Amino acid sequence: MNNTDPLIRMGHPPPSIIYKKIGRVLPRFFLKVLLFLVIFFISFHFHHFNFTPGIQYLTSGFYHREKAIQEILAILDKYPTDLAKANVRKEELAEFIYEEAMRYNHDPKFILALISIESSFKNRAVSERGAKGLMQIMPYVAKSIAEEVGIEWSGDQILFDPFLNIKMGIHYLSKLILDFGDLEIALTAYNYGPTYVRGLMERKQQIPPHYYRRFVIAYQTL
Repeated sequence: MNNTDPLIRMGHPPPSIIYKKIGRVLPRFFLKVLLFLVIFFISFHFHHFNFTPGIQYLTSGFYHREKAIQEILAILDKYPTDLAKANVRKEELAEFIYEEAMRYNHDPKFILALISIESSFKNRAVSERGAKGLMQIMPYVAKSIAEEVGIEWSGDQILFDPFLNIKMGIHYLSKLILDFGDLEIALTAYNYGPTYVRGLMERKQQIPPHYYRRFVIAYQTL
C-alpha cells in the first residue's frame, strides 16, 4: 500500500501560511472564482482515467459515453458470441452494458471481464450446476433478484434474455460487493456462492484465490 504521509519539502513554507497571505491580498470572491477555473481546467484536459477493476468511480468528463460504447462493442466483436440467434444486435447490447454499469458506477470493462470468464459471451451457456446465460446466474438466485429489480419472473428461460441476464447479474454482483466490502471476496462469492464463502470466513479458512486471479487476467487482456 502506498504511503499516504505528506511529503515534507525543506525550504518551503507550509501551505497554510501561503493561503493566509493570499487571502489578505485577494478578495474571497476572486479566490472562489479562481478555484472554479482551476477545477474546470483540470476536468477539461484529463480525458483518460485508469480504472481499477470493481472500484466505483464517477464519470464527470473522464469516460465519454460514445467512446466507452465503441470500446465495449470492439470487445464483443472479438468473441464468437451466439447473440445473433437471440436476435440481439451487438450495438444495442453494448449500449445496455454501458448504461447498467453506469447505474452502479462500475467500469464497463469490469462487467465484460466477468462475462468473459463466466460464459465466454455465450448467451445460451449452461453450467454443470445449472447457472444460465451470459453472467451465469443460478435460477433460484435470479428469481430473488428479479423481484428486487422489478422484473416479472416467468421461469428460467428469461435468463437467456441477455438484457435481463446482465441487468440481474450486475445488480447481484453489486449487492455482494456491498455485503462483503471486498472485491476479491465478492467475486469469489459470485462464483462459489455467498453461503459457502461466509462459511469459510466464519471458520477462518482461506478464501480460494483462483477465481479472482482468472478475473484479473481477463480484465487485463480484454
